Amino acid sequence: MCDNKITNDEINAQFQFAKNAYAKLGVDVDIAINKITNIPVSVHCWQGDDVRGLESPDEALSGGIMATGNYPGVARNGDELRADMLKAFSLIPGKKRANIHAFYCETDVPVERDQLKPEHFSKWMEWSKENGIALDFNPTFFSHPKAADGFTLSNADEDIRAYWIQHGIACRKIAEAFAENQGEPCVINFWIPDGAKDIPADRWSPRARLKDSYDKIFDKTNGVDTSKCIDAVECKLFGIGSEEYVVGSHEFYLGYSMTNDVIPCFDMGHFHPAETIHDKISSALQFKNNLLMHVSRPIRWDSDHVVIFNDDLKNVFLELKRGNAFDKAYIALDFFDASINRIGAWTIGTRAAMKGILYSLLDPTEILKQLEAKGDGAGKLALMEEMKTMPFGAIWDYYCMQTNVPVGTEWINEMYAYEKDVLSKRA
Repeated sequence: MCDNKITNDEINAQFQFAKNAYAKLGVDVDIAINKITNIPVSVHCWQGDDVRGLESPDEALSGGIMATGNYPGVARNGDELRADMLKAFSLIPGKKRANIHAFYCETDVPVERDQLKPEHFSKWMEWSKENGIALDFNPTFFSHPKAADGFTLSNADEDIRAYWIQHGIACRKIAEAFAENQGEPCVINFWIPDGAKDIPADRWSPRARLKDSYDKIFDKTNGVDTSKCIDAVECKLFGIGSEEYVVGSHEFYLGYSMTNDVIPCFDMGHFHPAETIHDKISSALQFKNNLLMHVSRPIRWDSDHVVIFNDDLKNVFLELKRGNAFDKAYIALDFFDASINRIGAWTIGTRAAMKGILYSLLDPTEILKQLEAKGDGAGKLALMEEMKTMPFGAIWDYYCMQTNVPVGTEWINEMYAYEKDVLSKRA
């Protein structure tokens, strides 16, 4: 379908033209390409199976999360999921990590989540080592009978709360084992669905219990090495079933992360529809050394649409570049769409994120700052606008060629071939 293949000679010629154009603005393209090779993006496994998990994949998804659609070819087990991820990775340039949830454990017999251990993820760790793909991790506080009333770590039932506290502790030890296996830290992100559909009479007690739960999970006596296990906590404005009240609000998690040895996670879809996360980065990093960013695309709400190369995406990475803060941010993807080819969704979204990073690295930041410093607002805005039509695509194509992944639309044919040869054969 997409046969407009571009030759290497054409790519090189267009690259040289674009490189010279950027050089006139003081932008060194070679430095930008070298920089992006060292910026990893953590790709979420749950796009490949519509957030079903491997624990009880036939159970309904719950906890304020929805995956709409039923496109053929969903991954039915861990082996298929990992194979699908590798196929998508082969179509995406740059350094990738794999991000998995606790309910992607693989056990011979059912294991309660508060009893999970590193050996229940042995296949993931073997895959990680074999393919040189580091793992990140997430406890799973949803799609479980003990989360049916909408409360986990803030639950008023002390037995249920204790269960989820132990799950959190167990997951941190699993993350530590991942780090030891891969020889580099594992980022573990805590998100819970806790909240109320309508106006609560008591907003205080659940938050007090949530703080106490995290104090127990992150207690140093648990013996987890925080140089290996990087703890993050993620806020949310609302969810399905928690439209009025979310226990783990932005203010709660920002306060908790500022007073404890954890980092905040900013998700692009977890704030007010008119609110964007790029303005929060420079504030948070005044007080914390690091933060976790979940790259997603909300449409009117936290709908986790496939990421595209839009202004919101560009602004997030421009903020990191202009603050020289890429080494302070852990970048992870969080989207899922069950209505389209899942290999395509991964590839579109991750390539878009990588485009956003490369685009930001080509920003003439120093010139823009100089114009702003001398009060030349028109010059600054004019240059920002002209950058939007610079020959960025030629730089992107060259980067793809250099990293041995398909250039331009070439990857689309590979998606179709994989669907025909692999996905279509799944009943």
